[in-house]
Amino acid sequence: MKFFFSCDWGTSTFRLRLVDTENERVLSTIKTAYGIATAFECWQQTNLQEESRQAFFETYLLEQVNKITMSFNEPLHDAPIILSGMASSSIGMMELPYKQLPFRCSGADLVVHFVKPLTNNGHKIIIISGASSEVDVLRGEETILAGCDITELDTEQIFIFPGTHSKHIIVENGLVKNITTYMTGELFDLLSNKSILSPSVKKNEEEQTATDPHFIDGVIKGRISNLLNSIFHVRTNQLFKKATAGGNYNYLSGLLIGYELKDIAGTKPSAITLVCGEAIKEVYMQAFNVIGLSDCLRYKNADDALVKGQWAIMRQTGSLT
Repeated sequence: MKFFFSCDWGTSTFRLRLVDTENERVLSTIKTAYGIATAFECWQQTNLQEESRQAFFETYLLEQVNKITMSFNEPLHDAPIILSGMASSSIGMMELPYKQLPFRCSGADLVVHFVKPLTNNGHKIIIISGASSEVDVLRGEETILAGCDITELDTEQIFIFPGTHSKHIIVENGLVKNITTYMTGELFDLLSNKSILSPSVKKNEEEQTATDPHFIDGVIKGRISNLLNSIFHVRTNQLFKKATAGGNYNYLSGLLIGYELKDIAGTKPSAITLVCGEAIKEVYMQAFNVIGLSDCLRYKNADDALVKGQWAIMRQTGSLT
């Protein structure tokens, strides 16, 4: 098998990549704003029965596959389509059960489901489901984790996935032992766009957030202060002319990230791996530097790890035979 389609269908974004299996190199990419939430809402508006849901999602998926196929010089009719992320959620193509903790960080024991295509298109469609503890869940991060080249240490490692809902995953002896979700990105969006603080916050494209003293001050205060009080300083910073709207943007970002990381600051993990895209990499790396944990920090690109993780899970579970 020479190629596969890697699909990361998130809540707000759809990403499809054509991947060369020999070197895991991405050959073509489609990215749209047609995330799972939008797709589910559009399907509901059809007022069709539950049995129609798979066909609705499958139609959009195959339309995007065909766009890549039409622009490619080699035949792709036998390339499997591997989905992870929210495709297996209650608002996805079909709801699949979570794999309960603990599970292998290699992804070898995750729930993998073959979808019986409703059209004779030649593509196998395979969905990788998420994982859960008694109080928390993963949908997509478990697959990215499988592509992170994890060394099976007998000491605790922490993998951090920043985002709308940041995930902290604890790994020990090759097993995922715990997951914790922090609503860092969503809270930042709500406070900066939909609260009394919003007139005091504005991103300045010319300022580098990570090196701004306001960001660093926010990280420090996030670690040691009462968050509910420190958030209001965004307002008083403007009233007392202590910061511009751009400075407040960076302060609030640092404050929430510092608060997210405060529990880690008091521990000494053997390794911390930051798993994300380039856009958010610098602010988290600076935050770790501020709290004194940069020495044990490494970085893994989330897009690269996703492709590698999907392919590794398929090989380990025998899902391609």
